[in-house]
Amino acid sequence: MRAERRDRPVQLQAQFNPSGEEAVTEAKPYEISREQVAQAWRVVKANRGAGGVDGQTLSAFEKDLEGNLYKIWNRMSSGSYFPPPVRLVEIPKGDGRMRPLGIPTVADRVAQMVAKQVLEPLVEPVFHPDSYGYRPGRSALDAVGKARERCFRFDWVIDLDIKGFFDNLRHDLMLKAVRHHTDPEPGLKWIPLYVERWLKAPLQGEDGTLKERTSGTPQGGVASPVLANLFMHYAFDAWMVREFPKVPFERYADDAVIHCVSLAQAELVLEAVRRRLKDKGLELHPDKTRIVYCKDDRRGGDHEPCSFDFLGYTFRRRSAKGPAGNLFVGFLPAMSEKAKRRIREVIRSWRLATAMNTSHLEEVAARINPAIRGWVGYYGRFYRSECLDMLNYLNLVLARWAKRKFKRFHRNWMAAYRWLGGVSHRQDTLFHHWSLGIRPKGWTGRAG
Repeated sequence: MRAERRDRPVQLQAQFNPSGEEAVTEAKPYEISREQVAQAWRVVKANRGAGGVDGQTLSAFEKDLEGNLYKIWNRMSSGSYFPPPVRLVEIPKGDGRMRPLGIPTVADRVAQMVAKQVLEPLVEPVFHPDSYGYRPGRSALDAVGKARERCFRFDWVIDLDIKGFFDNLRHDLMLKAVRHHTDPEPGLKWIPLYVERWLKAPLQGEDGTLKERTSGTPQGGVASPVLANLFMHYAFDAWMVREFPKVPFERYADDAVIHCVSLAQAELVLEAVRRRLKDKGLELHPDKTRIVYCKDDRRGGDHEPCSFDFLGYTFRRRSAKGPAGNLFVGFLPAMSEKAKRRIREVIRSWRLATAMNTSHLEEVAARINPAIRGWVGYYGRFYRSECLDMLNYLNLVLARWAKRKFKRFHRNWMAAYRWLGGVSHRQDTLFHHWSLGIRPKGWTGRAG
């Protein structure tokens, strides 16, 4: 208890005790400080998110913040914390199927964050440098950039797709990996204890039915990303280093590409990876896992397929300009068609022409500019023109907004489009994509 008091600020010393007393003196088997719980809450609050099976929101949790955090601390440090069921929500995937997401309660997110903030610093130093998913200081764009660089040097790529990754992670192997890192550390036996309980917590459907879990970790859980990375570190990353030390790869969670010098090497490595993952309870998707030829103007032959998708980008043969201004054909990434379709669906879901037809154009811009900046920031990193061209669709949607809002345009869509072009000429920074030169095409300078 003495150590616990040293590591928390003075202003928190009386926190988490609804009676206002600093009288929680009973011995606890696990050393979890109240400041750890407070810090976990701050991160959970900043990350936002929906409520779990109890329906409690972040704001509702905060109404009795001290009491709620005290309960979490008291139960976790005494070994009596048991997570409630995880709320199951299904969202559509790009291929028409549904992706199951598990949403823990707010209190359980705080508890998982406590464990994550202790476990992550232990495992981060051993993770492979080409593991990019859900790691501090690394991003999906880093993985895309590294894949782009290696596609210049290697002729072949193995495009891996693991079937039902988060649903099929073996609990025994996960706990073995967690204990490997926590057992040598004094006072951390509570981490595998609670990880096992989180892994086994049932899923609760919208109709209230419970589904027991014997494998997998919920996609959407706070601790799931670091647990998935830990599993794949031993199942794939470290194994690749041992078995194929000269074969580079990039991995973002379950999305990975492997670079090979020849078709024969790619076939050998793919078969070995297939056997390895099967041994660990995972299966490569038979249709989506492929060997791809990185065709460009230096590489002959007509091998198929010669394109693959990775983290929202499609890698394929494209024209580009070199540093000296010379044109060449390279094997390059650009925004994928699937990503474009998804963004157009988001734009349609805004229903600007109906939901915001009483708003001013400045209000529309304030609402949607953050999304536009995010899209350009991500999909505009490589082969930027592909992303910017897609945003011309947004100008058409804005013209439909103007057509519905202003009576003089009700029967003249092109007049609304020309009017919007005039606005973009006068206020070229109003919408973020306008500031990048993506303004209504064909504007002649007339206001319509």
